[in-house]
Amino acid sequence: MAPEVSDEDIRAAALQYVRKVSGFREPAAHNRAAFERAVEAVAEATRELLDDLEVRGRGGPLRRPPARS
Repeated sequence: MAPEVSDEDIRAAALQYVRKVSGFREPAAHNRAAFERAVEAVAEATRELLDDLEVRGRGGPLRRPPARS
């Protein structure tokens, strides 16, 4: 059974991916907007994937719904 994945987990994984493919741990000021857009795009694609996956024998989604404030 796969563990539930939180939005924080998804964002951290997206950040790690963008850092890896860009070669930058932190972007320069002039690249910050592009870097953040890439992180958000990867995170959103990951959310969509996890929301759409159907896992046999599991009664719920892989992604944990965000906490309500």
